[in-house]
Amino acid sequence: MARVPAAVRNLRHRIRRVPRALTRRHRSRRPAAPATAVTTTLAARPPHPWKRVAGLLAVVLLGAWLGLLIVGNVRVPVGPMDTTMTLRPSLTGGTKINVSPLGALELDSHQAPVRLDVNVDQLDPARSQALVDHPERFSGLQDEVTQDIARGTADLAVRSVVAVVTGATALGLAVYRRPRRALAAGGLALTLLAASGGTAYATWNPDSVLEPRFSGLLSSAPSLVGNARSIVTEFDVYQKELARLVTNVTKLYDATSTLPAYQPDPTTLRVLHVSDIHLNPASWAIIASLVEQYQVDVIVDSGDTMDHGTAAENGFLDPIKDLGAPYVWVRGNHDSLVTQRHLEGLKNVHVLDDGRARTIAGLRFAGIGDPQFTPDRSTKPGAEQSQELAGARLASALRDQRAAGTPVDVAIAHEPAAAREVDGTVPLVLAGHVHRQKTQVMKYGTRLRIEGSTGGSGLRAIEGEHPDPIETSILYFDRDTRRLQAWDAIRLGGLGLTTAEVSRHLPKENQPGASPSGAPSGSPSASPTGPPADSPAGTPSPPSSPPPTRLPSPTPSTTTP
Repeated sequence: MARVPAAVRNLRHRIRRVPRALTRRHRSRRPAAPATAVTTTLAARPPHPWKRVAGLLAVVLLGAWLGLLIVGNVRVPVGPMDTTMTLRPSLTGGTKINVSPLGALELDSHQAPVRLDVNVDQLDPARSQALVDHPERFSGLQDEVTQDIARGTADLAVRSVVAVVTGATALGLAVYRRPRRALAAGGLALTLLAASGGTAYATWNPDSVLEPRFSGLLSSAPSLVGNARSIVTEFDVYQKELARLVTNVTKLYDATSTLPAYQPDPTTLRVLHVSDIHLNPASWAIIASLVEQYQVDVIVDSGDTMDHGTAAENGFLDPIKDLGAPYVWVRGNHDSLVTQRHLEGLKNVHVLDDGRARTIAGLRFAGIGDPQFTPDRSTKPGAEQSQELAGARLASALRDQRAAGTPVDVAIAHEPAAAREVDGTVPLVLAGHVHRQKTQVMKYGTRLRIEGSTGGSGLRAIEGEHPDPIETSILYFDRDTRRLQAWDAIRLGGLGLTTAEVSRHLPKENQPGASPSGAPSGSPSASPTGPPADSPAGTPSPPSSPPPTRLPSPTPSTTTP
């Protein structure tokens, strides 16, 4: 092969470089693209598809939640009660029934991303009265409740669809500013709601009522209402008892509004003795009615106002400041120090403890709190001894008050075991705890008045075969001598009962024909012999000189059918 001369090779190499140079020169003459154009090109690139989907889904969920929050609830009358039903987004689903202020009941009724909230608002007095006036309606109460729930659920479904679609569409329009995107958001919200409803229907569990979960104050409900299965299997009996309860509540208010009013002498002091309310909200209306009708000067509460003594229960005490009379209180074994501190901060409440004395409305009171805190009703070792020790401390404080020239007229303790320790140091001591009324004059002349449960034993009233009555008393004192002249024992029927009974009692020394000799019971010169009782089954008390009695003759018991 012939060799190519060097001159030829150089010429060929130069020819090849000419086009490249021309190309580079042409490119260098081309003007540079401005920076704004580059930015616009980059901005015009669409985002990643999954980011768009995630953004749309966030808009749909937020808009649907806002729609449900604003307009997605319905007011539904269920029998004699007013309720509010609402759908709420949830990861676990289920049904939550809120019974304010007691707590909540949760059921695993379904598995879906929505939860049904039912708020029990109040008992409608008009519909309750209609049931009382027309007892024949009780037979159809179950069917009426079923129809009310079905109608409420249908209304809730329609309201929820409108709320979800409207909320998602409105938020989509505000975010994207494009009608097509907004309509897409609304459609997706409707699809998700339909899917959630289908899932809830497919996973519906009617047996969830057999295994409810309680929260708040209702956490003690399983031990109080018994086995939920028995309620389900005997629902006919249960709904009849529920109807009787509605009847009783209505007639209870009716009875307290028509109790025979007593018109005492203007100088007579009237004390309302209550005890063991045990978190029964109906008690406040009864107490307020009695304060107004009997023109009560002072209310004395001998403890167990609460049931567990938790801070969550403190809101139950708020009506006290509106009862219309000073409220004197001592701690019971179901009341905690948390309860006591809360009451000390309430207007018009006088908390007595450690023998502390206070003069209120012309009477001097002293009291001591229960040394035991047993909200679970347990019995601790040494309980009786601690009660006797507390009573001895109170008796010592009473003797100190008398030595100082400021004798106490009424002592207060929760348990009778503690109250009996003050015998001979005060004319009258008030107690509670045992949930039944009793009066006796002790060995050294002090009268012990034990009050029943003004709350009808609270929720535990349904534990026994016979419900506990609601009991309270009006005590009448002479303003000059500050001695007990008489008392009215008031007894209202418990659950399922519709009676109201008021009976007048006089101390033996105030009864007609009593011997004028002797001293009033409880005074330092009172006879120390004999433990008579003022209750009907008791024996006569020692004769004593009666203070001026400004009361009319005893009236017979009055029963309201």
